[in-house]
Amino acid sequence: MSDPVDLLVHGGTVLTVDDASTVVPDGAVAVRDGAIVEVGPAAELRARYAAADELDAHGCLVLPGLVNTHTHLAMTLLRGSADDVTLQEFLGRVVPAEARLLNPRNVAAAVRVAVAESVRAGVTSALDMYWFHEAAEEAARAAGWRLHTGPTFMDVPEPPDARAYATRLDWARKDLAARARSAPGTRPVLFAHSAYTLSPEQLVEIFALGREFGALLHIHAAENATEVATVEVRHGKRPVELLDSLGLLGPDVLLAHAVDLTGAEIAALARTGTSVAHCPVSNLKLGCGIAPVPRLLGAGVTVGLGTDGAVSSNTLDLLGAVRQAALVHKAGGDPTAVGAEQAVRMATVEGARALGLGAELGSLERGKRADLVVLDLNRPHLTPRHDPWSMLAYAAQASDVRDTVVDGRVLMRDRALTTLDESAVLADLEALASTTHDRQAPAAATGDREARA
Repeated sequence: MSDPVDLLVHGGTVLTVDDASTVVPDGAVAVRDGAIVEVGPAAELRARYAAADELDAHGCLVLPGLVNTHTHLAMTLLRGSADDVTLQEFLGRVVPAEARLLNPRNVAAAVRVAVAESVRAGVTSALDMYWFHEAAEEAARAAGWRLHTGPTFMDVPEPPDARAYATRLDWARKDLAARARSAPGTRPVLFAHSAYTLSPEQLVEIFALGREFGALLHIHAAENATEVATVEVRHGKRPVELLDSLGLLGPDVLLAHAVDLTGAEIAALARTGTSVAHCPVSNLKLGCGIAPVPRLLGAGVTVGLGTDGAVSSNTLDLLGAVRQAALVHKAGGDPTAVGAEQAVRMATVEGARALGLGAELGSLERGKRADLVVLDLNRPHLTPRHDPWSMLAYAAQASDVRDTVVDGRVLMRDRALTTLDESAVLADLEALASTTHDRQAPAAATGDREARA
């Protein structure tokens, strides 16, 4: 008798991204109850399992779903509104616009577009720091997509949700308490925006709260030299140096960007087990610089990949970030600085480890959650097929993704989304954007002047 499973993906080359870098030609992945039951030769698994649903992956590459370790999904609402500016000018535009435009309905509409874009790009989960995370979570859950989110702290004069800091602490405590039993493949998350929008005392309180509930703690740090100088003037220490002095670094902490680092700060990240979300596209576009990823990796720091929001990077294409990460670090003259396999791992299993979820996500192995992608290799730019790692890092495009599976559920089949009405989702956000554009432009200019002052 054949063993019943919910889904069998068979016939493609399976890139497991396990510790041994196993590649299974003409392989298969069997899925039951949202988890991977077995990975192996297609002939063996097809004989062993009777599947309720199948994906024929002949002529395709099967790989783990991509993990976006830093983004602001609902920024799709503001895409294209803050281009060709510095980080500080960017914030001068975006923060006032968020105060005016964001509410649960707008965030949900923007997140649905972000989920559609991500699913099409083979991204199966993301760490999302943004306002109204409850609305984002509901939108993602309805689409069957894996979202890692939670309360955000950013002590600005007019937060979009109008919560004062003290009120926010109580609200965040209740939110974290409700997540005591997180679903498989998720964990509680708490976001502290940065050391320049929160005081040291606030950071200590926020991190203590997160640690009380075993949450992942995510914070922007050392994104550019101006940020570093700002924090140093205010607090007498650089951002990472400050976090270390307060005892806030650790294996439960993920820093976004980490561009401007000293050797001592890299050593501190390694010593404390702190991880980094590398966002090469956003960092380049904002003129922030290039994170010292080869030095971080050499020191043993876990590095994942992120797209950042669709305002600073303009797309949520994590394969584009893979290519950029594999290329930009070679500019120093070392073509081995970040190799193809390392870049792919940063977008999959290393990203999962950065989230503290390496035992559940990021590779195709028995017992892990069934988040996977089928990538169509029948393309001129993917022919001939010599090395799957190099093909992914240097040639593959988001449009090559044919099928996307999250928790064993097929969210895109043959390039058609199955859990979202794509036309309606796009039309909804376009309508929102058109009604907010006229109000947004004058304020954006004002924000620019304030930022330059």
